[in-house]
Amino acid sequence: MSDRSGEFGVNPSFIDFIRATRPEALPQMGGQGQADIGITHGTTVLGLKFPGGIVMAGDRRATEGYTIADDRMEKVFEADDLSAIAISGAAGQAVEMVRVFRLELEHYEKITGERLSLEGKSNRLAQFIRENLPMAFQGLVVVPLFGGYDPRREEGRLFRYDATGGRWEEQSFESTGSGGRPARGTLKKGWRPDIQRDEAIRLAAEALYDAAQEDIGTGGPSLAKGIFPTVLVITADGVEKLSDETLRPVVSLVVEGGDA
Repeated sequence: MSDRSGEFGVNPSFIDFIRATRPEALPQMGGQGQADIGITHGTTVLGLKFPGGIVMAGDRRATEGYTIADDRMEKVFEADDLSAIAISGAAGQAVEMVRVFRLELEHYEKITGERLSLEGKSNRLAQFIRENLPMAFQGLVVVPLFGGYDPRREEGRLFRYDATGGRWEEQSFESTGSGGRPARGTLKKGWRPDIQRDEAIRLAAEALYDAAQEDIGTGGPSLAKGIFPTVLVITADGVEKLSDETLRPVVSLVVEGGDA
């Protein structure tokens, strides 16, 4: 399939089709919500570039106020075969946004016979976030990271967003969520333009570990319980989700170094 950018105002859109034919089937992004109920939040996620691709990762903790709601939540998802989304914020709203975004990309490719460009995907996700703005005002804020491999540029690209749908491309790394600041500090110290794949994976694990030491909302790894961060590597070969067996020795080195 060819890879070209498309404008959703001209080309088929799954969301536009459902909105016109079955609006009641759409999730209520932008409808009325309740901010006074218990809301589960995903915390720290990050992304960093390396020559030939990007690494996206997230811790596994979800919180509800000052309570740990889940210690095994997935926050980094494959969007299609060349891109991924890492979510932070209101977990239910974020996961639903990811689900609909995936359907949007699949629908576009089936109808047009072409894959939407990475630039087009990042723009479309910005529109999704913008449509969620009324819910964000009620406390259901969703602030993802989006990244993937761009065949046109033959490199990985990383995008960050704000709650209004503002979009910026990062040239090195980014982190967001409650532990975003300490994670960013670790990334800043360890990242370099020629960082290699395995080094980038180790740095991502180290940044999440450091975030967990500073932020109560970020869950650290547990070798005993088998809780490891979610790590996806995106290159020209596609999206690879690293197994717990692959991550265990990496995390062990980070934990031992952190305790030294």
